[in-house]
Amino acid sequence: MPTAAKLIAALFLAALGFAVSELIKTQMPASTGFGRFSLVNAGIGFACGWVVVGTRAGRGFAAGISNGFTGVAALVFWGLFVQSANEMVIRSMKNRYDGAVEAFAAVFELFVRLGENLVNVPVISSLILGAVVTGLVSEFAARHWR
Repeated sequence: MPTAAKLIAALFLAALGFAVSELIKTQMPASTGFGRFSLVNAGIGFACGWVVVGTRAGRGFAAGISNGFTGVAALVFWGLFVQSANEMVIRSMKNRYDGAVEAFAAVFELFVRLGENLVNVPVISSLILGAVVTGLVSEFAARHWR
């Protein structure tokens, strides 16, 4: 059932996913083609906010902050997984893998390699701040808009 807390959490995590994607783009070479990178991550953020953070809202502000961190962790995990799987499919269409097992293993290698782009101060600080704000705002929405 839709609630204000679910909608607020979804919108905030979608905005965070989009903003962090734009931060990551600035650290990559100019020749990198991103396609719908930011929009896909915003969609993943929306889903994680709705399902992970929004459903757990209403349990107190400390739990709200924890829910925000859980939602951001889910956003990072699913964002990395989806982008890794997408890159694997693109590479497999160019016949870079000898078989299905090699392509499947490449998803996890790409997951780690793409995750290395997240290990810097602007991205980590944005994720931490976004987690706290998302958790607190969704908790506020759960308390005041029923």
